[in-house]
Amino acid sequence: MEDRIRPTESQTNVNALIRTTPFFTGLPEPAVEKATAHVVTRSHPANQVILLENDWGSSVYFILDGWVKIRTYNLDGKEVTLNILGKGEVFGEMAALDEVPRSTDVITLTPTMIANLPAQDFVQLIYGEPMAGVRLSQLMARRLRQVNRRLRLRESDSMSRVADTILFLADGQGKRTSEGTEIPNLPHRELSSLSGLARETVTRVLTKLEKKGLIQRDQETLRIPDINALERLII
Repeated sequence: MEDRIRPTESQTNVNALIRTTPFFTGLPEPAVEKATAHVVTRSHPANQVILLENDWGSSVYFILDGWVKIRTYNLDGKEVTLNILGKGEVFGEMAALDEVPRSTDVITLTPTMIANLPAQDFVQLIYGEPMAGVRLSQLMARRLRQVNRRLRLRESDSMSRVADTILFLADGQGKRTSEGTEIPNLPHRELSSLSGLARETVTRVLTKLEKKGLIQRDQETLRIPDINALERLII
């Protein structure tokens, strides 16, 4: 069951959280206050459906903590993971702008906190604040580049495809530390769906990458000591 943020935690706390997302960083204060006046923040457990395909786009969603996956199904009914998004990312913006039903499902992978911004407030922000429009354009451009790269690599070997999937996640959500770039150590089935490879193949490749010292894993974290070294592995 989802839990709404309590009124006593107030809009001040919500605004403070949502200002940490890259989309809102640097936008004029009056514009942010107006856009977030009706935001509701909810906490969700892992494996909870947030949105379903064909839902209407009544909100735009900002991830304040946790991870979600964007999925659809192919013609054979097999689940296909299109993207995995984490803290600071936004989803649901296209349905809000197009005023059409959503084209994918969104499901939490971990306990996740999400800020729901009414679609009409988001659209008004885009129309009224030029920098918000620029941020949205930058978001769309980055996602298009990611899709193009994945399409180019769809005929590559399994090592290249798994390495690219890891780099794709690091590009969006990697945390830089003194020991390298860290991302959550996601279940192999999620990496399998993202890379388009069998789960067993993904497991074998991850073991090889670990033996080569290109990644390090513990229960919660996958660490990339040298991003450039992993990049060079891609054919």
